[in-house]
Amino acid sequence: MTKPTRSSRPDELSALARQIKEWALELGFQQAGIADTGLEEAGRRLQRWLAKGFHGEMEYMARHGAKRWRPQELVPGTLRVISVRMDYRPPEPDPRLRLEDPAGAYVSRYALGRDYHKLMRKRLQRLASRIEAATGPFGYRVFVDSAPVMEKPLAVKAGLGWMGKHTNLVNRAAGSWFFLGEIYTDLPLPPDAPVADHCGRCTACLDLCPTGAIVEPWVVDARRCVSYLTIEHAGAIPLELRPLMGNRIYGCDDCLLACPWNRFSPATAEKDFLPRQGLDRATLLELFSWNEATFLERTRGSAIRRIGHERWQRNLAVALGNSKGGDAVLKALRASLASATPLVAEHVRWAIERIESG
Repeated sequence: MTKPTRSSRPDELSALARQIKEWALELGFQQAGIADTGLEEAGRRLQRWLAKGFHGEMEYMARHGAKRWRPQELVPGTLRVISVRMDYRPPEPDPRLRLEDPAGAYVSRYALGRDYHKLMRKRLQRLASRIEAATGPFGYRVFVDSAPVMEKPLAVKAGLGWMGKHTNLVNRAAGSWFFLGEIYTDLPLPPDAPVADHCGRCTACLDLCPTGAIVEPWVVDARRCVSYLTIEHAGAIPLELRPLMGNRIYGCDDCLLACPWNRFSPATAEKDFLPRQGLDRATLLELFSWNEATFLERTRGSAIRRIGHERWQRNLAVALGNSKGGDAVLKALRASLASATPLVAEHVRWAIERIESG
C-alpha cells in the first residue's frame, strides 16, 4: 500500500482541516478549531498579571518564560494548534440549590466524575493517529492542561468561543461548562477566525463572585479565588475569606452559574464525567468522616485526589464552620482534633469557635 504523503496545496489543507473537525466530533469532542501561534498580546497580559502577584503560590505560572506564548519554542516546528472542547456539565437540577444547603458539600462540577486529563489525552492521541493515517508522519504533541500552554487564548483564536470577564471561555451554544485540549502541529492548516465577544455590559460574574476575586473584567486575583484556596493553596486559608467560602470544599462554579450564556449549556454525554461516590449529594459531615485511607480509595481516578487528605479536611472544616452547626457537627469537629495535623487543627478550632459564637 502506498504511504500517504503530505500536501501543501491550500485546497487539500482546507479539506484536511474540515476532516479533522469531523473526526473530532466522531471521537466525542463537541467542537474543534485551528489557531495560529500568535499569542504575543496574551503573553503581555500574563506578564502584567504575574507582576501584580495575582498568581499567589502558583509559581509554575511564572516558569518557562516565552514558551507559554510562543508555541514554536515549546515544540519546535509548530505552525498551528488544533484546539478542542468537551462538555462536562452533569445532568442535574440547578447546582445553586446545592450551594443553598449549608449541610451539603459543594464540589466543582468538573471534579464530580473521573479525571478528564487521561480521557481527553487518549482521544486527542486517536485524533492525531487519524491525521497521520491521512497525511503520513507529521510533527505533533498532545496537551491537556499538562504543560505551559495558553489553552484559553488558543481556543479563542481557534473560534471556540470568546474570553468571558471571568477569564473562562464562553461559547454561544454551550456556555462555559467544557474542558479544553490541544494538538501542537507542524501542519500548515488554515486557521479559523475568532468569534465576537458577547459579554456586552454584563457584570454578573463579577457581582456574584463570593470572595471578590474578579477584581476587574478579565482579571482574577487568584489569591482570593475559592478554587485557588481549596486546591492550589497549601497553607492556612486567610481568616477574612473563610466565612465567604460557604460550603464550597473543592473549587467554585459561581462565576459560571452567574453567566447568562450557561442557560444554553448541554449536559455531558460522557459517562466518565457523571458524578461518582455520591459527591453530588454528600453531606459535609459524611465527607469529614473519611480517614486518609478512605479518601484515597474514594478519590481513585478523580482530580480531587491531587489535593491530598490534609487539604480536604482543611476545606471541610471551614465549610462546617460556615454550616448551621449543631451537636453532631461540634462533636465531629472536637473528635477530629486528636489526630488532626496542625494545619487542620487550626481550621477545626476556628470552625468550633465560629459555631459556638453563633
